Amino acid sequence: MGSLHDGDCKPVGSYPPSGIDILIVGTGLAGLTASLECVRKGHNVRIIERHDDINTAGDMYFMGHSATKFFRHWPELSREYDLISMNNAWIETFKHDGERMITPLKVAERLRQAGMDPNTPPGAFQMRPLIYRMYLNEVQRQGIEINFGQRVVDYYEDEARQKAGVVTDKGERFEADIVIAADGVGSKCQKLVGGQVRAMSAGRAMWRAAFPIDHLDKNPKLKEFLKLGGENEDEPMVRTWLGPGTYAMVLTRRETCVWIINHDVTGTEEENWNHTVESDDVLNNMDKGLGPHPWDSRIKELVKLTPPKTIVNFELFWRDPQPSWNSSGARVVLIGDAAHSFLPASGNGATQAIEDAVSLATCLQIGGKQNVPEAVRTHVRFRFVRCSCAQKMGFSNAERLQHPDWQKVKVNPKLAQPKLPSWIWKHDPEQYAYENYEKMADAVRKGVPFDQVDTVPPNYPPGYKYEPWNIEDMQKEVENATVYMGAGNWD
Repeated sequence: MGSLHDGDCKPVGSYPPSGIDILIVGTGLAGLTASLECVRKGHNVRIIERHDDINTAGDMYFMGHSATKFFRHWPELSREYDLISMNNAWIETFKHDGERMITPLKVAERLRQAGMDPNTPPGAFQMRPLIYRMYLNEVQRQGIEINFGQRVVDYYEDEARQKAGVVTDKGERFEADIVIAADGVGSKCQKLVGGQVRAMSAGRAMWRAAFPIDHLDKNPKLKEFLKLGGENEDEPMVRTWLGPGTYAMVLTRRETCVWIINHDVTGTEEENWNHTVESDDVLNNMDKGLGPHPWDSRIKELVKLTPPKTIVNFELFWRDPQPSWNSSGARVVLIGDAAHSFLPASGNGATQAIEDAVSLATCLQIGGKQNVPEAVRTHVRFRFVRCSCAQKMGFSNAERLQHPDWQKVKVNPKLAQPKLPSWIWKHDPEQYAYENYEKMADAVRKGVPFDQVDTVPPNYPPGYKYEPWNIEDMQKEVENATVYMGAGNWD
């Protein structure tokens, strides 16, 4: 079956060929991670991607420690990650109007003040273009085949033949022993696994922009304010602004400036990462609803000097949890955003997508070619409640960032940042699968409901009992600042 111990490095070639043919749809973090881990576990992998190339544009996201533990098996990947990571970053916090509330501190020191180990951070902000380039380098080193320009319009499975496949807009068919749908929100696979989940506008959107830092030369005063951290002013700096119903973040590092502002919808937003607006659209709308205390003028100056066609205005949607992640025959499975979309405030979307990929590749290796459906169902059991809880964390963090209690923040600065609980970042999805596969697979065979399994230790908040939730109730709780997470230790 295989096993793993902390610190073990099992690179490509450590596992015998499984004979499992895998088709992955999508080249996001979930899809690329699945391709690498499936190759390492001895599976045969092909990827199809609807675009003509992999999109390496974008700004930043948070990658949790649990999502990067598998790097220990990939020496080159790990080396590149260390080179691009912001392990020496600083952070400071302001009210939205510019009043500084928390002076600049090393992220490690903020962790220490929060009672955490500064040498083992729960994760770090990473630049999306650098992370994707890192992944692509490894995919190319492994010679993994990617078929570009293949937009999937339908998924199917043939249980009699023990195969699954997709149909593209060109009428082409691709088949495998298992199809991994990593094609994001609105995947065509959802109708096969249980129906398209309902989406409802959150009434919120995100302005996001990333550009070369030399654009700050246009405004020397702003450039001085946004200088980097450290004694030599050469270390990454994260600055956050929190206000009533809004928040912003600015990251500066040697080569790049990134800014993000959460805001009420204006009518020009779309759920589309390629949809841009110009700075006037931001400046004309950003103070609405803030009353007598408008945004910090320095944020406005930053918006003004942002290059044209750079600001993405991305609409946020709330989605009910996807009730099922696999097809009836368990030959098609959703991972990443296709299975569970996250709010930006959760800081968990990238992390859980990568965890999904690692878990699934491991379960398939343990189960083997003759037990693909059981391996898929076992994987889904491992992931469903954990991801439901992680999604709920996004609502709690949205409340925390949009309704800060500054008197409490002065005493406890960690209240001005998203929660990063230990049950999230200490998890190792690969180790967890090896330790618990047989017990969970046995529960699957016996038909034990997923929320009644008591033979497997939880990878979600200890003491929590799964409770179904929906977007309407959670939205009301965020608006009223009364988000209830449920029983258990969520810290």
